[in-house]
Amino acid sequence: MKPKAVYVHVPFCEQICHYCDFNKFFLDRQPVSEYLDLCETEIVNTLRKFPTKGITSVYVGGGTPTSLSTAQLRQLLTAVKTHFPLEKQCEWTVEVNPGSADQDKLVMMKELGVNRLSIGVQTFDENLLKAIGRDHQVMDVMETISTCKEVGFQNISMDLMIGLPNQTTEQVKETLRETLNLKVQHISAYSLKVEEKTVFYQLWRKGKLPLPGEDVEADMYEILRNTLAGSGFSQYEISNFAIPGYESKHNLTYWDNDAYYGIGAGSHSYVDGVRRINHGPLPKYIASMKETGFPYREEHEVSKKEQMEEELFMGLRKRSGVSLSVFNQKYGLELFQVFPEAISDLQEKGLLVVEEGYIRLTERGVPLGNEVFERFLLGEESWN
Repeated sequence: MKPKAVYVHVPFCEQICHYCDFNKFFLDRQPVSEYLDLCETEIVNTLRKFPTKGITSVYVGGGTPTSLSTAQLRQLLTAVKTHFPLEKQCEWTVEVNPGSADQDKLVMMKELGVNRLSIGVQTFDENLLKAIGRDHQVMDVMETISTCKEVGFQNISMDLMIGLPNQTTEQVKETLRETLNLKVQHISAYSLKVEEKTVFYQLWRKGKLPLPGEDVEADMYEILRNTLAGSGFSQYEISNFAIPGYESKHNLTYWDNDAYYGIGAGSHSYVDGVRRINHGPLPKYIASMKETGFPYREEHEVSKKEQMEEELFMGLRKRSGVSLSVFNQKYGLELFQVFPEAISDLQEKGLLVVEEGYIRLTERGVPLGNEVFERFLLGEESWN
């Protein structure tokens, strides 16, 4: 299957958040112009080697894409538009940091064809924003979303987080109230994960990171689900909620286990059954691009076994679940033939249900998703 989705990485930030383990660097004194030129070269070379007929989604993430100047961001977006064959109804998302996207930048993006924005809010509690290292204030969120709407954006997503240090269920409720007042179309809400190479990891190792307990975090998740369900949002994936019709096409590419391009330092791609990881450090990305025309640090041909595992890992995150017929079309095997014991056991536990041609998590299974996913790691290839 030819890729229909593109991810483009902008690794620059004006401030590094305490929880972030994405590939990112302080913007100051970085070779931004050289990086943007090489991203365009990577696009051209990638399409020459792995052509496609049409692109249905583009996602420009980071880092902080809007930390670039208007001219720099225009250069990157123009390269995407010039070389990729974007379909008429292509969903084109750019991540926006509150306070870093002025009206001129937003107008430029809209004129080039960007039609969806993802705004990193995380919480509406000022103290929590400081505690997690965000460089915006609550008022910046209000002003940014107001400006986005004035410019004409009608598809806006907000990122929220739960399980933050010292966060309470009341703070989660207040953040949801403020979020719903802003009338956005999509909400991504993730639990904090303490990752290595982050400020929070160092604090956690020293016993200085006061996180809510598992039971409190579970309560936060249920508050989130119930509040959004009662406000017109459909939970179409474990961590994602949308007004019907505004589900993220790009994210569904990952959860459907479909092919996609990855452009930029540290990006991942999945093309022709091979997963590739680009060099993350800028000097290595730049050197590799200059030497070979490609920035690959690692290439892995995904076995049929791995593909089937990933189909379940990713697909069961969707509330619609995994299609039995699509699985059969992709792999030439029946789902029950490949995972008989796991499916039977999880059904007995009330965590999975098979109905209307799909296998999906039950309501009870949603908060226990990770426990379910782990059961679909194949041992011996008995299906072969």
